[in-house]
Amino acid sequence: MHPVSGSDLESALDRVRAGAAGPDEGVFGPASLTWRVDREAVIFLGAGRALLLQLAHPWVAAAIAEHSRTFADPIGRFHRTFDIVFAMVFGSLDRALLSARQLHRRHTMIVGQMPQTVGPFAAGSSYRANDVPSLRWVHATLVETALVSHDLVLPPLSAEERERYWSERRMFGGLFGLTADDLPADWRAFADYNAQMAQSDILTVSPAAREIAAQIFGGARPWLRPPRWYRALTARLLPERLREGFGLALDERDVRAVDNALTWIRRIYPRLPDRLRYVGPYQEALARLRGEPQPDWMIRCLNRAWIGRPQMDERGKG
Repeated sequence: MHPVSGSDLESALDRVRAGAAGPDEGVFGPASLTWRVDREAVIFLGAGRALLLQLAHPWVAAAIAEHSRTFADPIGRFHRTFDIVFAMVFGSLDRALLSARQLHRRHTMIVGQMPQTVGPFAAGSSYRANDVPSLRWVHATLVETALVSHDLVLPPLSAEERERYWSERRMFGGLFGLTADDLPADWRAFADYNAQMAQSDILTVSPAAREIAAQIFGGARPWLRPPRWYRALTARLLPERLREGFGLALDERDVRAVDNALTWIRRIYPRLPDRLRYVGPYQEALARLRGEPQPDWMIRCLNRAWIGRPQMDERGKG
């Protein structure tokens, strides 16, 4: 195991700070491809895919099953997760670094032992949320899925843009405490890493992963259950063996539901006004760069939907 220590994180954050766009612009800034891609609400078409890919790693599934309040408070879990992720991407530099430290402290408390043998991980073997291999995989699922989702609806990035995007996301990895040596060197190596992981028994759907997925996608709270087309889209975006591992069926009716939904989304989404199309934290970041003391009422409302509170940067001041 190779856990990221507090000193490892601070060294990584020093490198992030040195390469950041600026104190107000944050780590990436408005000229970045990261802002251009991650501002799009449509990338949440892939949220289910990213979650299931993460759960397919037995360490991640065990950690969520034993340490998370996902079942008791799924909305709160969503807000806490994206409060941190959006602050890293769109927050001021101080706010992004604060979020990185908060995430590391939270992960430091997540340690345990595998309750049973799953894939190459023996029963009783240890896991840590701050271990480099699991952090690398979670980071990869976020990066790859963002582009998969973007390209479902919007013009795909060029090869040159993908290379630039991955270069920026390597810096994003620094917010997890990952170093340049921990991550693939370029987009091609990153694509190879994802392909190798998809075929490797490191990704093995455990009983805990299946239970968590079943609770989220078809659980006991009908008002939180994703629509059929979204569940089917999530299944279609997974590698076949993982889809089967999670017990996700994909019949002709499901395929038609996905195709119909994507047809309408591709027709309507690009025509939406920016105020509806782009996520609240991105709009707050633009307001911050305009020198506005706080986001307006609409951005605060959008932020409540995305991160559970009206202002992203309020806890990062000072």
